[in-house]
Amino acid sequence: MTPEPAEQLPPVRTWRSDGAFMGMFALFACGVVGVDVFTVAQDRADSGAPVPLWEPTVWEVSSVIVLAALAPGIMALTRRFPPTAPPRFGWIAWHVAGALLFSLIHVTAMGVLRWAAYAVVKAWYHPLGPLGDWPYELRKDLLVYAGLVGLYAIWRSPLAGDVPAPDLPDSIEVRDGARRLFVPVGDILWVEAAGNYVELHRGNTPVLHRAPLSQMERRLAQAGFVRIHRSRLVRRAAIAAVETKASGDFTVLLTNGETLMGSRRFRAATRLDRAPASD
Repeated sequence: MTPEPAEQLPPVRTWRSDGAFMGMFALFACGVVGVDVFTVAQDRADSGAPVPLWEPTVWEVSSVIVLAALAPGIMALTRRFPPTAPPRFGWIAWHVAGALLFSLIHVTAMGVLRWAAYAVVKAWYHPLGPLGDWPYELRKDLLVYAGLVGLYAIWRSPLAGDVPAPDLPDSIEVRDGARRLFVPVGDILWVEAAGNYVELHRGNTPVLHRAPLSQMERRLAQAGFVRIHRSRLVRRAAIAAVETKASGDFTVLLTNGETLMGSRRFRAATRLDRAPASD
């Protein structure tokens, strides 16, 4: 079977979309740039080292351009590791690494942009100059990163009026050339990632479906599916028993006799000890 790309979930059209968030971020950034340019120019003049207005404009605009380019990556990392998701502090390491990488790219890229802008007017700016002040820049970047993550998490939260989950489909359409196979969601016991595909397990022969596991996790959440491993989802009602190993990992025995391995990272999130016996 060589499945074609499966039907994607329809895009949600709402004023709380990522595009709207980026638009508001851009408006706020433009306001900050305008204030900062005149503030820096005035501070330099007051200190006896005036600069032409174009210089602080280049400094601030180059910084904001890089911030805007990196913002979608920060948003994607926040969606993958939201600061409210259990385990409560499992996301911190990812965001610490993300913040450091964000700052390093931001400082390096804005130095290169400034060098290019200065070259246009036949002036000189050292492209790696900002890296010499990285500890200073890092403090500011950490505040920007934390603020962006926090605001984006609030933007997407249900308390802020986030988009409700789509209605649960009765079946999943799997395409095989000109054929279309409809797999009832109620027949699926577990789902496993297989590269760009997932395997839908409902019996002896899994059905191959082109979709990322993250999409299937969102799509099947209302059907009682939970993630027990980075590459595996299982229907909670299909869990007959759970056995924890010394390492913290665990095995899940399904009602059909199959045994699946689970990762300790997902045990608290799935709360398997309370898995119901039926839907």
